[in-house]
Amino acid sequence: MSPRRNRPRGGESPTRSPGGAGERYGGGGATESWQGEEWSVRPVSGASAAGKRYRCPGCDQEIPSGVPHLVTWPEFGGIDDRRHWHKACWNAKDRRTTRVQRSRNAPRY
Repeated sequence: MSPRRNRPRGGESPTRSPGGAGERYGGGGATESWQGEEWSVRPVSGASAAGKRYRCPGCDQEIPSGVPHLVTWPEFGGIDDRRHWHKACWNAKDRRTTRVQRSRNAPRY
């Protein structure tokens, strides 16, 4: 009996299944429609931003460095329009209220 072949036979090209690890965090982005505007959405692994912290506009909580999350910006926006969201917060953005309630001494960044 011959050993098992793990490589595709000649002429065949390996295909990637959608939703692979490369697309989960750090892969390509997508475009979504929200509030009548097109938004670019890109997953990031968080490892490249060591020491940086972001505040999620969905839940108003910090995203510590090293935590996978999403970066979103309006399709025709600039670099200052980018926002870092928890993935769950971005998926629930339509179910949230329009105004996040902050405590009196919470920072506004």
